[in-house]
Amino acid sequence: MSAGEVMAIVDAARRHGVFLMEAFMYRCHPQTDAVLDAVRGGTIGELKLIRTSFCFRTTRVADNIRFRPELAGGALMDVGCYCLSFSRLLAGAEPTFAEATGRLHPSGVDELCAGVLRFPNDVTATFACGTTVQADNAAFVCGSEGYVEVPVPWKPPAKEATYTVAHSAPPRMDVKGSLAPGAAPTAPPRRTHTVDAGGGDLYGIEADEFAASVLDGRRPRVSREDTLGNTRLLERLRKQIGLAY
Repeated sequence: MSAGEVMAIVDAARRHGVFLMEAFMYRCHPQTDAVLDAVRGGTIGELKLIRTSFCFRTTRVADNIRFRPELAGGALMDVGCYCLSFSRLLAGAEPTFAEATGRLHPSGVDELCAGVLRFPNDVTATFACGTTVQADNAAFVCGSEGYVEVPVPWKPPAKEATYTVAHSAPPRMDVKGSLAPGAAPTAPPRRTHTVDAGGGDLYGIEADEFAASVLDGRRPRVSREDTLGNTRLLERLRKQIGLAY
């Protein structure tokens, strides 16, 4: 629930000589690796903007841990943490600016939260999360020369997990000759390329990654520093929307 609790868990793991990794399963999937490689490889030019959403609508409130403040319920902690983790991963840094607005549920937790982040490399990220609203639950990574659309970023399917690299046509008025009398539009058509990133059971892949870190010393997909950074950001945004546990 807090950075202090994270450090208590980390210290306990160190004292007892056990391996510790936060269970962000999407981070272990090859789709996430492929998208990260595409962006870092310059496929979309200079990274400018990251847009994410993770929302669902549930009518079951009674006995639902997502609506219990004492169990750190709410949209931010349940699903918004994925949006923040993804944005931080793609930006490769911690945000220097973070602002959020939200709506609290009668239970006392947040049922909706949306915000904007700014990173030191001039990358901007926006996110939306909720437990009483529907959305596309997709991720868009936008650059100067194109963008990557990830239709199922949080729970990639076991087969044919795909993402799309797209290039938009420029506005008509920016195309040379398009404003001449009687001239036909000459803007290049939009180009898209869908990539199969592979698949496999999401939680099985996560279990294998965890085992490889324990048995073979492989670097964990989610470092302790990463967990601490995400938790601190969550705390920061919760304060802004008036959510206190």
